Amino acid sequence: MIVIGLTMSLKTNPLLDVRQSMLRRLCYVMAICCGLALLPTGNAFATLPVVTKITPCGIVRGQETVITLAGSRLDDAHQVLCDLPGIEILEVKPIGGNKVEVKLRTDSNLTPGLYPIRLVTKSGIANLRLLGVGQIPVVNEVEPNNDFAAPQKIDLNCTIEGVVTREDIDYFQVALKAGQTLNVEVDGLRLAYSLNNQNILDPYIAILDEGRFEVASSDDSALLQQDGYCTFKAPKDGVYTVMIRDSSFLGSAVGLYRLHIGDYPRPLAVFPAGGQPSSQLKAKLLMADGSEQETTFELPADNTYLHGLATQTASGVSPSPNWVRVNELPVALEQEPNDDRRKAPVVPVPGAYCGMIEKPGDFDCFSFECKKGTRYRVEVFARHSLRSPLDPVINVYNPKAATLVSGDDSGGKIDPAVEFTAAEDGKHTVRIYDHLRGGSRLHQYRIEVTMPQPHVKLTLKQLRRNETERTAVPVGGSMAIVVTAARDRYNGEVNLSLDGLPEGVTATTFPMPPGRPEVPVLLTAAADAKHNASLYSMTAKGDEKSPLVGGRLSQTHNLVLGQNQRAMFTHRTERAAAAVTDAAPFTIEMVQPKTPIVRNGSKSLIVRIKKNEGFDERVTLRTLYNPPGVAINNSRYIDKGKTEAAIPITANGGAGIGTWPLILLATYNSSTGQAQIATNPIMLEVQDSLFSYTFPKSAGELDTEVTVAVPLTINRDLPGAAEAELVGLPAGVTSDAVKQPVPAGAESVSFPLKIAKDARVGLHKTLSIRTRVTVGDEVIMQTNGVGELRIDKPLPPKVEKPKEEKTKPKAAPKPAAPKPLSRLEQLRQMKKQE
Repeated sequence: MIVIGLTMSLKTNPLLDVRQSMLRRLCYVMAICCGLALLPTGNAFATLPVVTKITPCGIVRGQETVITLAGSRLDDAHQVLCDLPGIEILEVKPIGGNKVEVKLRTDSNLTPGLYPIRLVTKSGIANLRLLGVGQIPVVNEVEPNNDFAAPQKIDLNCTIEGVVTREDIDYFQVALKAGQTLNVEVDGLRLAYSLNNQNILDPYIAILDEGRFEVASSDDSALLQQDGYCTFKAPKDGVYTVMIRDSSFLGSAVGLYRLHIGDYPRPLAVFPAGGQPSSQLKAKLLMADGSEQETTFELPADNTYLHGLATQTASGVSPSPNWVRVNELPVALEQEPNDDRRKAPVVPVPGAYCGMIEKPGDFDCFSFECKKGTRYRVEVFARHSLRSPLDPVINVYNPKAATLVSGDDSGGKIDPAVEFTAAEDGKHTVRIYDHLRGGSRLHQYRIEVTMPQPHVKLTLKQLRRNETERTAVPVGGSMAIVVTAARDRYNGEVNLSLDGLPEGVTATTFPMPPGRPEVPVLLTAAADAKHNASLYSMTAKGDEKSPLVGGRLSQTHNLVLGQNQRAMFTHRTERAAAAVTDAAPFTIEMVQPKTPIVRNGSKSLIVRIKKNEGFDERVTLRTLYNPPGVAINNSRYIDKGKTEAAIPITANGGAGIGTWPLILLATYNSSTGQAQIATNPIMLEVQDSLFSYTFPKSAGELDTEVTVAVPLTINRDLPGAAEAELVGLPAGVTSDAVKQPVPAGAESVSFPLKIAKDARVGLHKTLSIRTRVTVGDEVIMQTNGVGELRIDKPLPPKVEKPKEEKTKPKAAPKPAAPKPLSRLEQLRQMKKQE
């Protein structure tokens, strides 16, 4: 959020200060707890050199400077890689194990901004860090300067380098003339490196007048993301104070910043936002103070995803660039009025359409001719790439003005991209507006409409959590990477090529099969290779039927991760880093199997090492890449005193049939922690099952013998002698012939079973058949199941009923004698007779 001209007093209530301080401390403790919970476990980062701090964190272009890189495991540093041209490394000098001095020189015409560098040691490549390059002199912060009444006095047009610690506020005082413009811009969070939500400076800056009122302030900004800028024109002669603090008053011991203070030009937007290669871009600059200027830029000769333009005037050079797109698309500029989609101006297709949502509630529309059946892609570049405040939404309409497709965010970006196939010839229209119906002359955009072609996008799979892959190749050994491909309208074979590898390193590539998203690549360093490193590129090409399909490698580096491991700041590069590192204390070999693994089958891979004298540590083994449907046991190792291990692997019923490259990684303890080396690749052949079984439902009683006959089908000619073994017998069930030969042409296999009288009664779904086919000294193993065996109790013995004897009918019983009457009853009867 940018606030210009906001007036507020910094004087507060003391009780409120106490409450806010307690709240800040509580938030700080919670942040630490959350950060600890999110820290990576184990020793995934234990072997890599890490650069945690650069001092100074910026340099002046055209000068020779010495910077100090601090971190851990840096005692064998010997090289620095620079992703972009213009920085020359003169000397790399380690100082102890935690510091390295680097002498460098920059071109005098280098565009100011942040430049990626990577320190290289003899054991690996450190994390990418950004180094500031500027034009104005650098002044160091001098404490104490946290009192508004006693600020550090500075001259106009300088870059302050300092640190914001916890609850720290830094003040700098500068003198201005009436009408003079003061621009303040900060590099804060963009200088950090934090993957655990700690040691992050999220800066807040402000310009204060003599009465301590904020006349301009900034926290986040569209142009600089979570770093800000602010501008102010002095109404009279006087002194003004620039303040910087952490937005939540946390800060840290490594909360470095570069604060650019001066009357240099500060464009917030360049219009139009791009052009064609090797052309002159006649642009309008929209300045931070609301004014507009016109200038001309020379665009580079190559297509670039984003290109940074620095603005230079008599008052200086902008501290950071504005971003534009450079490609072959013809550019059409917005022509007002263009709010009505039914009356939109017609522009060429394919083409790039540049404009701005100039006021709240504004709509911009462009019409272009489409051909029936043709596929079109409409992509917007605004907030995500051009750093525009616009949050774009687009609608695409057919010739009848009916909506075809709409888009807001897409692909993890806050800029939309949509595709559609024209159902009819005629003018189609794209409309763009701000999601919250905002608008200003800074709300610019670039819409690119193309007919998308099949292509692939390459990147390297992360082998360490949140860590962009950089490859350490041991002298005389190998290391492997996994290349992933995001396919777009192409599902065929992908072939890879690498260019710019370190001297002495060669690459072994494998075709990426149709439909597959990844494939390993092996990098091998010669036995006489010297320690060196480089940045290499990678390209992809389609198969013979699709020679025009291509793609290139890009990597996204996580520099600052916030809560829940969400990226707060990243940096994209077009090349990956590889280095020749110290040799491993052993050589390693994975034996090429002579036989395939079949679906529903298993196999053991043999890995052998030859240890150098004096090395006898445990070496753990794990897979780098699994062929589809193949599982590999990653818990195996070669222990002390051993030189060989068997790695079990299995293939499920849907395993990918074909020949697949397979590489394992060996991890061992080195002087700097754990190091890795890759095995040679083997080509693992996966075939369909040799046998198909139909399990019947079998049953037997306790203390009996039964025969389980299993029908089978031999799917193809057997390469050797076959044997079937019945496994999974329930407790109490045995067999004297659990293994049976399977001759060619067999249609079933039978197994005699003995059921003990104390076996468990019930239905047992545990029977499987393990079939082995012996080929030379190797075995092809296939396992099929599951069969059923029901165990019953025997029926009780039948008991015959005794014969019934014929008996004479019984005589009718004699009637019983009448019961004598009582005296009372006799008198009653006598009375009745009277």
